[in-house]
Amino acid sequence: MIQSNFKKKMTDSWFSYLQNQICKEFELLESGKNKFSKRNWTKDNKNEGGGTSFLLTNGKIFEKVGVNKSTVSGNFKKEFRKKILGASLKSDYWASGISVVAHMKNPKIPALHFNTRFIMTTKEWFGGGMDVTPSHKDNQEKILVHNMLKKICYQNKKNYKKYKKWCDNYFYLPHRKESRGIGGIFFDYETKNWINNFKFVRELGHTFIDISKKIINRKKKLKWTKKDKEKQLLKRGRYVEFNLLYDRGTKFGLNSGGNIDSILMSLPPEAKWR
Repeated sequence: MIQSNFKKKMTDSWFSYLQNQICKEFELLESGKNKFSKRNWTKDNKNEGGGTSFLLTNGKIFEKVGVNKSTVSGNFKKEFRKKILGASLKSDYWASGISVVAHMKNPKIPALHFNTRFIMTTKEWFGGGMDVTPSHKDNQEKILVHNMLKKICYQNKKNYKKYKKWCDNYFYLPHRKESRGIGGIFFDYETKNWINNFKFVRELGHTFIDISKKIINRKKKLKWTKKDKEKQLLKRGRYVEFNLLYDRGTKFGLNSGGNIDSILMSLPPEAKWR
């Protein structure tokens, strides 16, 4: 049986490594001219951990991209405990994870989102996924994304259809009766076989980098108009609505004493509503 401290050390180290790799690859896409700024933060009780936030703004490719990693512990608020697996009888938890949200300058390039996490209460599990939110329809791009995600799921004996459906259902705005984007995969409460799940989470991190580079390199030279930008800003409004009303990560962060600026990093620098 694998010890809890080993699992904590391995997941924490992986998420830190992946954070650095993503920042390195995204800076290369910016031709090295724009760099991430780094900010460390800790919870009010420093013994309960904290995180590191990397932010790049006003780039040639990225209008705003945040790459956040945190490792925190503590006790859930009483009213929140029943919503978390394994926390109803005992309030303490440990969690480590990474979250990436990229909003692009060129409206022809979709917004990209990725996160993976490992959480321990009286239970322990992996969760996460990635999804793509375009403001302009592109069937080739949709096929590319889903083929790559399907491949990694099959290679790791994961149920792609289940994860895809979970993503479609999760990233749905019921008050708008519309999906946020073209989906991807989403999973949670993967409690069995820690070694295999950790392998899948690591490979998904590499796949996110590969998908991001393919999408950006395919579209970075496309011309766009003010009308295209207007369409993107309206789509970003939907992004804001979802993240503030429904997103689990936002709610988890706010209820676990996380850093507010890092939690709200997912919000775009500019958005519009009719």
